[in-house]
Amino acid sequence: MVRQTSLSNRSSLIACHECDALHRLHPLRPGKVALCTRCGAEMARNPAGGLRRVLALQWTALILWFIANMLPFLSLVVQGHEQVTTLMGASLTLYQEGMGWLAFVVALTTVVGPALLILSSLYLLLGIRSKRMLPGARKLLAWISHLRPWAMLDVFLLGVIVSFVKLVDLADVVIGPSFYAFIALMLVSAAAMSAFEPRLLWNRLKIAEGVAHD
Repeated sequence: MVRQTSLSNRSSLIACHECDALHRLHPLRPGKVALCTRCGAEMARNPAGGLRRVLALQWTALILWFIANMLPFLSLVVQGHEQVTTLMGASLTLYQEGMGWLAFVVALTTVVGPALLILSSLYLLLGIRSKRMLPGARKLLAWISHLRPWAMLDVFLLGVIVSFVKLVDLADVVIGPSFYAFIALMLVSAAAMSAFEPRLLWNRLKIAEGVAHD
């Protein structure tokens, strides 16, 4: 629990985002969560494993992203003719069929968005871990929260599964290695984001900033 305090010493107080109750936040041990004493809402947490766990998950996500984009995703065999597609190939096909906006959204949410999220997180985490204030770190941390909704891997996977069910009676569908890598990427990315705690990273940035000024 977070201890509720008086209105004095406001610089050390934080407000609950649900009921606006003011609390003083004390350092949390790994794996612990701070809850509002009034409404029970989560105010802060310190994920187990620290930065090492988040870094390991993001490096794994980067490797899976490359596998998912470089290898075949699905293959369709119709009357002896095989057509192989990749993730970017799906977007190009939509564009060639005159669905430009849909192609753009698919590319953004399945290829570009996840790549930007992974690379920006790695850049930020490596700087914080080395206690160095890298250029643009503060703006990047604020930007990551806006970028997260655009990495909608689960929505794309649901659409693929629906299409697979409809095509299975019309053609032989062969699942490529990219498909399995994409599922693994979705799970690893979700785990990485659940371990990504912005409040703790802001505190680490303040420490790195203080070291840089010394």
